[in-house]
Formats: sequence, C-alpha cells, structure tokens
Amino acid sequence: MINFIVVTHGEFGAYLVEAAEGIVGRQAHGVRVVATSSRQSVAEIKRRIEAALAELAGPDGVLLFTDMPGGTPNNLAFPLIRNEKRVEMVSGVNLYMLISAFSYRGQLPLEKLAEKVVADGQKSIRDIRAMFTAAAGAR
Repeated sequence: MINFIVVTHGEFGAYLVEAAEGIVGRQAHGVRVVATSSRQSVAEIKRRIEAALAELAGPDGVLLFTDMPGGTPNNLAFPLIRNEKRVEMVSGVNLYMLISAFSYRGQLPLEKLAEKVVADGQKSIRDIRAMFTAAAGAR
C-alpha cells in the first residue's frame, strides 16, 4: 500500500488529514504529517521529513504532499526526494486530493496515483457561482 507524508505550514496538514479521515475512514497506518513553523530551524524540519521518509519507505512507494509550490515545505522536501525512485511529490494539497489518495492508495501504482490525485485536486477547484449560473442557463 502506498504511504503518505503531508508537509505543510503550521497544522494545516493535520487538519486536512483529520477531515479526509472523517469522510473516507481512518487511515490506520502509512500517513504522517510534518508541520513546519518559523520557530523551527531548517535543519530540524529537514530531519523530520527525512525521518518520515525513512519510516514510510516501502515497496509500493510514498506520495509526499506539500501545501504550495515555492513554500518552505516544498523547498525543503524536494531536494530530499529528487533522486528517490519510489517517492512522488505533489504540491497544492487540498481536501479532495487527500480523499482521492486515501481512496485509491491500494488500487493504483504510485505514478498513476500521483496523476489521479493532481487531476482530482484540480477538478475540485470551482467558481461555484459560475457553475450554478451555467447549470441554470442550460435548463
């Protein structure tokens, strides 16, 4: 089964995991959250990401989520996984992405799961007023 690491500013990742588990069910194993803070040193954050990667390494791989491209979680995690063959990384994590990841972690190989999670995350971003206005106009 594919494992997950969620690296975010503050406790954002922990709240996303909690919400996703509330929808699809508790993930008993293979999910770690690394919260970053300006009160932590860069070395400490890197050490925590490395520890999570070492703990969750396995034959099915690891999917690492970060909250935004160019942010500290992204910038510190990518050099650690750049040359890893069984680790994929996606940025811009949202609730729908985690729901998708939790739902398909045992059904898709790592690379396909990363693609699905990104596509599902993009599909979940909507201008609701425009969506409903278009739907009402189609009637």
